[in-house]
Amino acid sequence: MSTRVFMSSGDTIADRRFDFARDLRLRGDHDAAEELLLQAVELVPSFTSAWFALGELREQRGDQDGAVAAFQAAADSDPADCHGASLRLIRLRSAAPAPMPVGYLRTLYDQYAPRFEASLVGNLGYRGPALLFKAVLAARVAAGKPALFRRLIDLGCGTGLAGRAFAAQADDMIGIDLSPRMAELARATGVYREVLVADVVAGLRQQAPEQFDLAIAADVAIYLHDLVPPILEAARVLTAGGLLAFTVETHAGEGVVLGQGLRYAHGADYVRACLQHSGLRELSLDHAPARNEGGQPVPGLVVVAEKPKL
Repeated sequence: MSTRVFMSSGDTIADRRFDFARDLRLRGDHDAAEELLLQAVELVPSFTSAWFALGELREQRGDQDGAVAAFQAAADSDPADCHGASLRLIRLRSAAPAPMPVGYLRTLYDQYAPRFEASLVGNLGYRGPALLFKAVLAARVAAGKPALFRRLIDLGCGTGLAGRAFAAQADDMIGIDLSPRMAELARATGVYREVLVADVVAGLRQQAPEQFDLAIAADVAIYLHDLVPPILEAARVLTAGGLLAFTVETHAGEGVVLGQGLRYAHGADYVRACLQHSGLRELSLDHAPARNEGGQPVPGLVVVAEKPKL
């Protein structure tokens, strides 16, 4: 199954049905796979992973109503929504964007952490940190200033890819990440003085105002439907003249959309409006893909903004 999160039903037979269904789906026998998944949820009606896999299978087969029913059952059986069933429902129902479930993001990245870098960099050609570094360097050159920073905060630091890219440019660096296992790997890099386990907004609210002269966020906005709260908090903790640099996935339309990959894409005008609302001044907003998907670049933006001096 393409399900990235697995939670055992607690019943050996039901779990075995799930495993067999996964193998049958990979072989293209979707009828038999669906039958086994139905057997699994009959044995354990609260088997969230099986409900979610059933939703994926039905969606793949074009059974939208059946997929909605299965994803709703997955959401109902797991209040923390560790599989992200609510996101599938948003997309299938064309509903308004909503916050991603914390349980989903934390579970996903806790399980993903050991293979995160190999998958993201090796398989998807991820280049977000390099794009951020280039954009920040260009902003400092344009301002006639060295690309050296007293204090840096890395928002959604993951395993520390962006922190390592900026390590030589910062005297002091802290990171924030929602996943305890990702935070553990970030600490192991040795580039951070501290790594907090929190969502971006909560972690920023723990910081005193006007103490960082650079805030970076690589591949974080894709999990945020509303960029106003994190940008406002970033502006609050930046010193006058400090920079905020971040990447987003984007689309040709307006506002915010949830893509097929269950990541949010933000229109360029929306990003500009968020910066204006926060009082930050746009220095650059360049189209550049930070990753590939299906062998094709994913449209993206690299943004650098400055907190004006009074």
